[in-house]
Amino acid sequence: MTRKIYPVILCGGSGTRLWPLSRKSYPKQFSALMGEASLFQLTLKRLSGEGYADPVLLTNSDFRFIATQQLGEAGGNASKILIEPAARNTAPAILAAAVALADEPDALMLVAPSDHVIKDDAAFRLAVDAAAGAAEAGQLVTFGITPDRPETGYGYLELETAPDAGAQPLKRFVEKPDAEAAAEMLATGRFLWNAGIFMFKVSTILKAFEDHAPGLMAPVRASVAEGATDLCFFRLGETAYMGAEDISIDYAVMERAANLTVVPFNGGWNDLGSWETVWRETGPDADGVATTQGATAIDCKNTFLRTDSEGTRLVGIGLENIVAVAMQDAVLVADIRQSQRVKEAVAALKLENAGQAEDFPRFHRPWGWYETLSLGRRFQVKRIMVYPGGQLSLQSHVHRSEHWVVVEGTAKVTVGEEVKLLSENQSVYIPLGAVHRMENPGKVPMYLIEVQSGPYLGEDDIIRYEDVYARA
Repeated sequence: MTRKIYPVILCGGSGTRLWPLSRKSYPKQFSALMGEASLFQLTLKRLSGEGYADPVLLTNSDFRFIATQQLGEAGGNASKILIEPAARNTAPAILAAAVALADEPDALMLVAPSDHVIKDDAAFRLAVDAAAGAAEAGQLVTFGITPDRPETGYGYLELETAPDAGAQPLKRFVEKPDAEAAAEMLATGRFLWNAGIFMFKVSTILKAFEDHAPGLMAPVRASVAEGATDLCFFRLGETAYMGAEDISIDYAVMERAANLTVVPFNGGWNDLGSWETVWRETGPDADGVATTQGATAIDCKNTFLRTDSEGTRLVGIGLENIVAVAMQDAVLVADIRQSQRVKEAVAALKLENAGQAEDFPRFHRPWGWYETLSLGRRFQVKRIMVYPGGQLSLQSHVHRSEHWVVVEGTAKVTVGEEVKLLSENQSVYIPLGAVHRMENPGKVPMYLIEVQSGPYLGEDDIIRYEDVYARA
């Protein structure tokens, strides 16, 4: 029988541990943290090829078009894209995927987060091969990372003996330890970091939920049964899903099961859980300094400088143990050893009602993105990019008029009954209340500058009449 592995990729999280790069509206899995491709796209590539089916994606409504756009850019397709109505942790999400795949009970599920980095894809494939045999035999397999330091930010996996190549029995899960306990575990040589990556047969994990977390079965099954197709997505039923307990797969199943197997992995894994870990992964020089393009370090030690703002230069002089991250609308400067406290900064910004706490400066939409270049009391200037074939909804505004200037590509513009094509340096005026639409009929991205004027410029001043993305 041909082995069939369904990657189940979790890409609905909205963590802020890498603020200001990662925010609620555009979290780190969709960012190009370690090169030109996003972490999500690197995950898609890693879990594709011979033996792999098209992935099952689990995300939320806010990220559904970002995920499909990046999936398409990576040249991939999805078997299913499940939309969670709310975040209920990993156990309900993984169970929903298993229920959706229940008609293939012998298929293997390889569950993976989309925001980790793995340097050696070939080594990871070998680990997956080792895990597949155990999973086909009815084991619940987890992947453990060989530790290189007494880390207190990860959970651990305890083995009966020192780890060797291939699958072996797992004794128990261990919660995140304090520094003393972490050092003791590292010294024994019998502990691995818990990577949060799992493999099992569809039938095996369904039975494990029935045995160890039966309370999740009814609401999740009902959520799948009551779900509905929306474009290329499958929306899980909201009422039933909200009745599922908010619990991780570790707590719900793995820590209670007896048929546990672990596969050690030592191929350069990192969950990029803080700027300190990103600094390590970026590869600091002999002085401990790591910089990205656009950043310059002078006489610095143990310092990470990153700028993600086009045209902005970041310079550090005489810094030690510092992380500095510059974005278009926010700058973080912190002791690199305390970079895990970024969540405190986000909480403080929320109390101040600062938009930077959650909103990314570039707002992504199914048709492309926009960013604000200038904002005044009665005007706003935006730069807008529309994907080839993308189109905004047919809409009108109650409080503002707009002026569009095409700066790159071609725009197909509808204003009232008039439809016309605009090329570079051509413009059109959208009067207050006029029904209008913009499309990109070309094969390259189209860019334009939009000037809004009026007493109210909020994004909720939109009346939609038609929308190809089902938002009307």
